[in-house]
Amino acid sequence: MIQPLDPAVLERLRTFNTPTVANAIEVFDVRPRNEGFMRPEIKCVFPRLGVMVGYAVTVKIRSAAPTAQGAAIPPSVHWQDVMKVPAPRVIVVEDLDGPPGLGSFWGEVNANLHKAMGCIGCVTNGSVRDLDEVEPLGFHFFAAHIAVSHAYVHIEEVGTPVRVGGLTVQPGDLLHGDRHGVTNIPLELAARIPDGVKTVDTMERQIINYSQSKEFTVEGLTELWNRLRS
Repeated sequence: MIQPLDPAVLERLRTFNTPTVANAIEVFDVRPRNEGFMRPEIKCVFPRLGVMVGYAVTVKIRSAAPTAQGAAIPPSVHWQDVMKVPAPRVIVVEDLDGPPGLGSFWGEVNANLHKAMGCIGCVTNGSVRDLDEVEPLGFHFFAAHIAVSHAYVHIEEVGTPVRVGGLTVQPGDLLHGDRHGVTNIPLELAARIPDGVKTVDTMERQIINYSQSKEFTVEGLTELWNRLRS
């Protein structure tokens, strides 16, 4: 069983937007700056819902063609897997079809039943639908596509690493998403993110304040920039 963080840590993380969190992670130099987040094709469908922070539950699906009789994993197996991860939960779905997104695993029914199981959103390289019904639930959608049909959607795998938007996600990973996209927060850094935010904000605020001042010159900006980066 994954050990959940103090809920106060998650609540604090919800006060930051995702670019701010990404900047804060860079302070600790734990991964390359071009890793740890999803590519821009994974878009926030409901930006008005604000920040999503939760632990990943992983699923792999296909929808382009029917599966052999009895070959698909029953939804109940996935539901049991959901409960192995602490709440709040984010379902991360890798659509294995090429290209992905023909049929949607996500709509009004799945959003409601997953919300009942302590899930707050889903992230997928595939499709979502029923947008008018899902947004009022407060259930986050991050997806590469919007679709009309579920087609032949079925589950092929649960509880294994998935790759969505160029990011490999393990069960239990801590994800942070908003209108900008989705990033992975290393669990060991979660409680220290506010410190990283403060470090970055202190530096950036000096640059912004100087840029808005009447004393602004390119020479002065260069001097300040070099001093802060040294």
